[in-house]
Parts: sequence; C-alpha cells; structure tokens
Amino acid sequence: MSGIVGIINLDGAPVDAELLRRMTDSMTFRGPDAQAVWVDGNVGLGHTLLRTTWEAETEKQPLTLDGRVWLTADARIDGRAELISELEIKLRTKLRIPERSNANDFCSETPNDAELIFHAYHAWGEDCVKHLIGDFAFAIWDGRERRLFCVRDQFGVKPFYYARFADCFVFSNTLNCVRLHPAVSAKLNDVAIGDFLLWGENQEPATTAFADIARLPGANALAISTSDRCVRRYWSLPTDFHLNYKDSREYPEQFRALLSQSVEDRLRTDRVALEFSGGLDSTSVAATAKQLMRNRPNDAMKAFCVSYEQLIPDQEKRYADIAAAAIGLPIEHIIGDDFPLFEEDVAKPEPFNVYPLSAISTEVLKRMAAHSRVALTGWDGDTWMTETPRHYFGFLLKCGQFGRLASAMSWYVKSQRKPPPVGARTMLMRLRGKYPVRPPYPVWLEPEFEAHAGLRERWEKVNAEPTLAHPTRPCAFNVLSSPSWASLFEGYDAGVTGLPIEARHPVTDLRVVEFLLGLPPVPWCVNKQIVRAAMRDKLPPEIVCRPKTPLAGDPAIEIAGKGVTASDRFEPHSMLMRYIEQTAVRGVSRENDTWALWMNSRPLGLSLWLKSHYC
Repeated sequence: MSGIVGIINLDGAPVDAELLRRMTDSMTFRGPDAQAVWVDGNVGLGHTLLRTTWEAETEKQPLTLDGRVWLTADARIDGRAELISELEIKLRTKLRIPERSNANDFCSETPNDAELIFHAYHAWGEDCVKHLIGDFAFAIWDGRERRLFCVRDQFGVKPFYYARFADCFVFSNTLNCVRLHPAVSAKLNDVAIGDFLLWGENQEPATTAFADIARLPGANALAISTSDRCVRRYWSLPTDFHLNYKDSREYPEQFRALLSQSVEDRLRTDRVALEFSGGLDSTSVAATAKQLMRNRPNDAMKAFCVSYEQLIPDQEKRYADIAAAAIGLPIEHIIGDDFPLFEEDVAKPEPFNVYPLSAISTEVLKRMAAHSRVALTGWDGDTWMTETPRHYFGFLLKCGQFGRLASAMSWYVKSQRKPPPVGARTMLMRLRGKYPVRPPYPVWLEPEFEAHAGLRERWEKVNAEPTLAHPTRPCAFNVLSSPSWASLFEGYDAGVTGLPIEARHPVTDLRVVEFLLGLPPVPWCVNKQIVRAAMRDKLPPEIVCRPKTPLAGDPAIEIAGKGVTASDRFEPHSMLMRYIEQTAVRGVSRENDTWALWMNSRPLGLSLWLKSHYC
C-alpha cells in the first residue's frame, strides 16, 4: 500500500518541486517507512514506502537503474521465480538471485518487486504488462521517448487516478493526493453522484466523484506524451479455455496446488492477519497459509471474525471457532451487536463507500492493522466457484455433447437431491443471495437534477436484463464487469481506510481464476464443489459440508428498528439540496426492508461526505 504520485508538465514548464513534495507527504499515512521525490525539469515523481515483503527491505523509489527510465510503483509481483527465468532468457543476463538455504530467509541481493518491473519494461517495453501478475499500480517515465506509461493490475486491486489538463498530467494511487494539485477543481461529477444515489456506487469505471479526476480501470494501461494519449485494455478474462482432465481427481489436486502457490506469494512477510469467517473461502486460505507458516511462531498469524451474539441469530462464531481450532489459529471476534449506524471516523475520498454498518469493517481493519501490515481475505470465491448450471446444460445440448450432458445432470440430481434448474432466472441472483431484479427507485431525487443527469434513463439501462456474457460462466463474467467488483477491492485500499495495511486476496489470483474459469461448471462450480473436494482433508467436516449460509437477518434493520437514528435527525449539508428533496426522504428507523434501508440512507451518506470535503 505504498503511495505514488507524479506530475508531467506537457508544455515543458519545470515541475514545482515544493508542490510535489507536499503531495508526496500527504501520503505518509500509507507509506510511513520512507518518502522521496525525483524531479527532472518538467517531470516529477514521488513515492511513500510501506514495506510489506522481505524483498522490500532494499526498495528505494522513485527507482532508476540506468538514469534514463524512472519508476514509481505500489506493487507486489507474484510468480517471481518464473518471471526472473523469463527475464534472464530475454535479457541474456543473470539477475541477482543467489541461492537461499530456506525459502523464508531474506537476502539483500534478491531483486525487489520494483526492480522486477523495471527489468520487465527493459525486456518487453509496454508489453511488460503481459508478463506481470500480482497487485500493482505503477508509472514509468521513459526519458528516452519522453513518454509516461501507467498501469493498473488485471483485477483493479490497486487504484490509479489521474487528471489531464491542456498542459499538465497528474496521477496518484490516492485520490485525495490528486486533489492537492491547484489545477484540479472541486467540481463534482453529477453523473457519478447520481449513480451513488441510485445504486450506492459509480457505474462508470473510468470516472470518479470529481469532474476533473479520472480512474484508470483494472487491466488497463495508459501512455501519454506531448503528442498523444492512449488508454488500452491489456488483459481480458479467457473465454475459450476449457479443462478436460481424464481423471477427475486432478481438478481438486490442481486447485490445491494453485491456491498454495497464490497464498505463498502473498506470505513474503513475518506476520499476517486473516479476515476470517466460518465459510469455505477464508478457512481454505487460512488452512493453506497455516501449513506454509508452520515453522513460524503461533502468533505470527491471527484471524479476525465479525459475529453477532444477540442482534440476529448467527452461527458464524461457532463455525469460525471450529475452523480456527482445527487449523490451530488464534482468533479474535469483533461482536457487531453494539455498533451504531452511519457513524464512522474515517473521511472517505468518495461517497461510494458509505453504508449503514461500515464502522464494523473499519474496526476489523484497525485490529488487523495492529497485528500486521498484511491481511489475507477469502474474496471472492462466490464469483469464481458458484454458477447457475442451467447455462452449462444448455451449452452441452447445443454442442451435441449428450453423454456429458447426461452425466452432469445425473450428478446434479444425486448430489443436490433435486431436479436440474431450468427456469429463466436472472443470472446474478445467486451471486450474493437473492438480489431483486430491479432495485427500488428513489422518490426523493430533486427533479431538475434528476432530469439533468438523465437518472431515470440510466436506471432503466443499468437494470435491464444482463446479456449472456459467456455460454457457461455468465455470472463470473458479469460480476467482473460490474462496478461492484472494483469498489470491493478499492474499499480495502489505504486511500480509503487511512490505515497502513495491505489486503491480499489469494482466491482472486490470476492463475487461480483462469483455472477456475476453465473448470466444467458441473460438478465443480455447483455450491463450490471444487473447494469442498480440495479441502476435504484440510478442514473439519462441519466446514467442508456446510452449505452456503447468508446471515440469518440484517443487522442494520435490527439496529434501525430500535428507534430514532442519526439519519432521522441529520442536518443536511447545503449542497445536498441540489440533489435531493429532503422532505421526501423516509427515516430509516421506519424501515423493515434491507433495500429500502440502503436506498434511503444514501442522502445521509452523501451529506456526511459533503461535510467532510466541503465544510
């Protein structure tokens, strides 16, 4: 979670070094270990360092190895051994990788991740992104070409923001840092604000809440010079990769191997926190990590779990305790019963992260940050390992693969004890419970703003029936292209949380994801059969056999029902009246429907955000 920033004056004017220093210093909360700037005429780069891997002990940024090309990066590069081997072949030179007696021993001569990016750029130029896996946001200034090259990782785990003016280009992985540049106005993006009021998040992956600031979407690269600017997508989900092992035992064996490799790449540190529950995904990550860290002190890894004791019927604590005991993992429970609605001490950079019980998530991150600079999560197994099988049945029928169709349908009937699904349900219904096909439309939008931003038309368009993005894996493909995907990971970023902790997501690893997308959906993606088979001897049977279990109730509804809440008596910010008619907003203490609660809490969320940015 290091901080990066850069200023390029395209008209050749010298960069204001003091401004760059202030912008860099504004990110010390996310990079407390070192801060540095580099300025050369009309170009300036800044960096604040948070060391989260052994190799980062040697990291110094902004980085150059030749005096002509400079790099500033927030990056963790995975598959390092394979990348180094590729680089040595391409560059025809031996990189500094001395032998180590133990995989956990740190050696100062080991190339750090910034150096690997630098070498990859020298080896393949802007095609280096095709050879990199991990979580990264970086910018490379190539003095030879007078060209800036910017990249965001495939899944958008690391954010990247920028502003372009007639004679200036400013970028950072921290939105509030970009706002410090005097040329960046405070003008809001009305369409993004409208999206927040309609759905709780921006629907446009390339924009932000501010009119002058853009967001580089995941899997995109941006190149800019005095003569041109180009944004291109460098990676997409594989659509034609299908695994067909002769022995069905190979599928869980390969999944175990890939998950272990993914977790190991994310464990290049001495201590780690785990965002934990009693479900399959986080416990699988935890069991794998514990095995890899078996020679370290018992308190090197600790789990943190949210549970409820009285507010709602909740079995999460019991299942989490069973899993933690079996794995041999210390666990700390955060009891959510007494957390208030809409009360949080963190000023978010955008209004998209305000939700009724966000204080609980913030508290979890605070406790994890007190234990370690690195946290592992189980996100997002639901996307990759849960699919509606009717699409797969239809695909086999269309292709004339009647034998495989009969076998898959027979397995489904025997294992699920019900007929195969054949109804025409919305494909995204199964992703995270029973989402309504069309969420409610707010009645409190200010009419002139509603018409100006075209909100009714946007609502109709976005909530239209999704197209079949893939013949057998439509849910996964639709989710990845949805705005919820990017906001999920951006919510963990230090620019949002204000905490020097880096969340890593082993299940959302490029190698793991591409494998999972190649699986036959039946049986392996029915109720996460692949992970159940792979972890059968790693987790207790209570966890392996546990069905997908949503919360038995909505904690926010229960808290709202206790009486008047902050949303019923809030003093609106003066700018709020441009967007809503406050008298039409229903107090959330009167709500008994989750969707209505979330919808009617957005005016409060927007007002709180406006107060934090426009006093």
